[in-house]
Formats: sequence, structure tokens, C-alpha cells
Amino acid sequence: MKTARYALAAIVTLAIGVGGYLAFQSVGAKDMAPSVGYTLLDGKQSTTDQQRGKVLLVNFWATSCTTCVHEMPQIVATHEKFKGRGFDTLAVAMSYDPPAYVINFAETRKLPFGVAIDNTGAIAKSFGQVQLTPTSVLINKRGEIVKRYVGEPDFVALHQLVEKLLAES
Repeated sequence: MKTARYALAAIVTLAIGVGGYLAFQSVGAKDMAPSVGYTLLDGKQSTTDQQRGKVLLVNFWATSCTTCVHEMPQIVATHEKFKGRGFDTLAVAMSYDPPAYVINFAETRKLPFGVAIDNTGAIAKSFGQVQLTPTSVLINKRGEIVKRYVGEPDFVALHQLVEKLLAES
């Protein structure tokens, strides 16, 4: 019984130590956004690398996701608020979303930013196996991932962070 307690204490101590080490290792280090190519609904081709120099919000969504549909007006408002200052938005529809639904959604709601359909799932895979929607990734001007949101972001906090990132040189 005593041995089991000591073993458990040792495992917990080791886990805390490893977690602390990893936490301090990542302080200040940011992951670079993946370099991915995509085709927008209007046929234009682009890459995430071409967005360098801008703050970019990549929003993974689906027409069947009620939270995605609910947050989309706020994604649009965020885009409209910051677009003239070096901010862009890319909406990436998940591979399982029927293209006709995505096109209809984008057209009827007049989405003012690029919309890509991730037919093969390669974009979601490149951004860390994105499976849950909505998932949004905020990328700074240097192409570094600053924040990842799973679920609807706190848009007030998001706007404050975008302001900060836009002010960086």
C-alpha cells in the first residue's frame, strides 16, 4: 500500500515537473502558421504565405455547425472593422460540408472575405488536425500563430488582440 502511494506521488511529481518544463520552454515561442495553398470560391488561388505582413484570422467552419452560423455575423463585423488596417479573414469550410451549401451560404450572406472549401481536409490537417468547428486561428504579421480558438471567441478580447497585433511592426 505504501509503495503504491510513493509510486503515485513520484508519477504526479514527474508529471508536474515535465509540464512545468514544457510550459517554460514555450514561453515566447510561437508556432509558424503552415504554408498552405487554397482556392477561393471565386476561383482565385492564394497561399497563407501571401498573407504575410497582415494579421490573418483563419476560421474553420461548416454550414451544419450552429455555433459557426451564429458566430459568422461577428466574424464579418470583425473583418469589416479591421480590413482597412492590414487585417484579413479566411473562412475555410470543412471537407464534409457540401460545396453547394457553402456557396449558397457565402452568397446569401454576402461574406466579404475569402471562402475556401477544404475538399481534401489538407488545410485542416496542416493547422493541427482541426476537427471541431468552429476553430479560429489568429496569425500575426510575421506568420506566427498567436491564438487558437475552439468554439466561439470572446469577440471583445479578440478585437483587443487584433488591435495589439496591428500596432506591431
